[in-house]
Amino acid sequence: MAWFRRWIAEGYSVRQLVQQSGHSRPWLYRLTDSLLADVPPATVLEPQSARYLLFDGTFLHRPHSIVVLMDGQTHTLVRGQFGVRENSEPELRAFFAPMIDEGLCPRSFTVDGNPQVIRVLRTLWPDAVIQRCLVHVQRQGLAWCRNFPKTAYARQLRRIFLRVSSVDTAADRETFLNLVATWEAQHGAGIAAHKETGRVFSDVKRARSMLLRALPDMFHYLDDAHISTTTNGLEGYFSRLKSHYRQHRGLSPRKRPNYFAWYFHFTPR
Repeated sequence: MAWFRRWIAEGYSVRQLVQQSGHSRPWLYRLTDSLLADVPPATVLEPQSARYLLFDGTFLHRPHSIVVLMDGQTHTLVRGQFGVRENSEPELRAFFAPMIDEGLCPRSFTVDGNPQVIRVLRTLWPDAVIQRCLVHVQRQGLAWCRNFPKTAYARQLRRIFLRVSSVDTAADRETFLNLVATWEAQHGAGIAAHKETGRVFSDVKRARSMLLRALPDMFHYLDDAHISTTTNGLEGYFSRLKSHYRQHRGLSPRKRPNYFAWYFHFTPR
């Protein structure tokens, strides 16, 4: 089983496994097919022990994505699954249902802002805090405002987004909220009412809308230091997962769900 773990979780090629195990290539292929036909045991972290959580998804083969729930304090996997769409409420509910039965009782979720994900989480756990990932808010806002905006209102909005990651105290929060309120009072109504459809202006409208929607859930971490401000722990996990997966060229769609189930089992961090 050690060689199988290396093949799954570390991206070893079949050639490397032949050299290390001493078995023939056909024998390894047959045994691998046999093992991929089985679903591994559940992940090591019990859902009821996780309180401050990260949740996110990533695409490998559209339209289906991989979704992962991770403990935000230990960055240990709680559960992951291939073939779940973040925009599908039934699929998200089916993903979370076993953990509800196992006693998952979260205090917070840090998420990237997908409205469907937030809606499902608030429905399933109405008392849990939803913390927006500050990196996602800042990165998307700066992208929409551009590096060198031409208009004064876009330059001011860009400066606001640059401050998102530096809010460390309640005083910083008040300063940030005042900056947003001042900018909104000066420019918000005019931008919302303007009928221009150019791409640059439309992106500024998107940045404004996204910031206003995110604002109520951006700074919960100031009231509870255990709440993660970003989903960076998951971003790193996805990066390693994709790197290892790319080593397995030609993995058939039929084998992918169990491949990733084994990956989650062998690689909880």
